[in-house]
Amino acid sequence: MSEPEIEAEIRRDTVWQRPSWKLGERHGPIPGMRDPFGLYNGKEHSDGARHSNGHARGRESEAAVRVASARAQALDVFDIEPPFTPVRLKARYKMLVKEHHPDAHGGDKAAEEKLKIINQAYATLKASYFN
Repeated sequence: MSEPEIEAEIRRDTVWQRPSWKLGERHGPIPGMRDPFGLYNGKEHSDGARHSNGHARGRESEAAVRVASARAQALDVFDIEPPFTPVRLKARYKMLVKEHHPDAHGGDKAAEEKLKIINQAYATLKASYFN
């Protein structure tokens, strides 16, 4: 064997003679799969929240709008309608974490960001409805 052939054989042995791919290269949308976070189309998730019409509001009403908006965004992330139980919320959270965990996507930074959004949404819903 020549030196390049030996090098190639050693490289194949590091992965037990199995093919390998670059991180994230094999992940893509599954046909018919919902993509609520826009991971595969490159678009940001639109929350459908209404924007202010420019009128002045008091601090209390602005805070109430932010809380309502945060709840609405969290409900959109979880794709869940109230009323729901803590058990149902936790089950949906676990499913989303398994689906969007960075380790399941080859360490993809976008998946990491989506997981952060999921964690924040879970904390928001848990605090809004069960505390």
